[in-house]
Amino acid sequence: MDLFTLITLLIVASALLAYLNTRWLKLPDAIGIMVLSLCFSLLLIGMNAVYPASLTLVRQTVREIDFGKALFDVMLSFLLFAGAFHTDAAKLRVERRSVMLFAFVGVLLSTVLVGTGVYYVTKFLGINLPFTLCLLFGALISPTDPIAVLGILAKFKLPESVKLNIVGESLFNDGVGVVVFASIYQIVRNGAESVSAGEIIWLFVEEAGGGVIFGIALGYLMYWLLRSINHYQTEVMITVAAVMGGYLLAQSLHISGPLAMVVAGLFVGDNNARQDAMSQTTKRYVDGFWELIDSILNALLFVLIGIELLVIDFHISYWTIYLVVILIVLLSRYLAILIPFTLARRWLDLDSKAPLMLTWGGLRGGLSIAMALSIDNSLPHKDFIVSITYAVVLFSVIGQGLTMERLIRRLYPPEEQV
Repeated sequence: MDLFTLITLLIVASALLAYLNTRWLKLPDAIGIMVLSLCFSLLLIGMNAVYPASLTLVRQTVREIDFGKALFDVMLSFLLFAGAFHTDAAKLRVERRSVMLFAFVGVLLSTVLVGTGVYYVTKFLGINLPFTLCLLFGALISPTDPIAVLGILAKFKLPESVKLNIVGESLFNDGVGVVVFASIYQIVRNGAESVSAGEIIWLFVEEAGGGVIFGIALGYLMYWLLRSINHYQTEVMITVAAVMGGYLLAQSLHISGPLAMVVAGLFVGDNNARQDAMSQTTKRYVDGFWELIDSILNALLFVLIGIELLVIDFHISYWTIYLVVILIVLLSRYLAILIPFTLARRWLDLDSKAPLMLTWGGLRGGLSIAMALSIDNSLPHKDFIVSITYAVVLFSVIGQGLTMERLIRRLYPPEEQV
């Protein structure tokens, strides 16, 4: 199947599922689209007994989609820039200490806790996974995804500091998680003896630090270009070119493209920069364009997550393992937030309920699946890592996403916020 036909089918499917959700289910967009996509996949699997050929054809089509390449090389730059661009940079700056603490220290802690927990649990259950592979799973499952929860948070009253920490941490820990994953993946492929601690530290500094510096430079370049003209069509094109060209250049320079996109989006989306660089007409069109891009790509992403069920080696007989791993990931996430929160509480503007809210609001998404699928097929236990990643993501988006409203009302009842 040619590329245009494949993209057309995905766009049509995304639009149809978005319509069905908006018209009847009325769930938050990402969750509703993913639920419908999963139902479609399950329906096809159920029909396999009657029409085996139809499922074979669909599976072959889905296998033609390189999920990891589609997300890493195409969608991620747009999604992260759009998310950062629509985040209030001035308010996020107030919460910078906690956001950076949770995004950097939290991801590292979660990686170690998840990896250690999965190593001992799977060993007890008779699956001998190398410790480095368990750490790799910890790295790919630790980054949280702001996409699915943004629509839910917008509907309910939450303390602004908690909301900003959920969104801000998710934006930054995507980039941090990719760097940690790449570092551990190098150890898994080449062996611990072939990579020194100094090389790992330098890789982290080069990727993360380089990504932040490059993002600032890219953001300033966009700001300067937008400020020098007043022509909204050209200005929209400049933002698109900067995101696509900047992400490609970051990859060529071996620095973190995700972090660069987040920093550039925050720089250009800052209220002062927008007021100075864009006219009211330009702001309206640029905002509308990136909001539309964000909506389309989010729909596509969650359709892809749903139909991946057709090609992932997902064993229902492993339900005990999936359940235990989900519990390990949740507990590790809670501890990874609680430990730095407790140690640095005097410097943070967060209440004692924040760790629980940040834990349940930290949903996993397509990035985790993409990283799992990017693991080389020659490595042992890849299928198992992919399947447990998929199980965690499904529970996270559907289980945590659909119960978010109830938790918000319990932790922060409206009468306490008056």
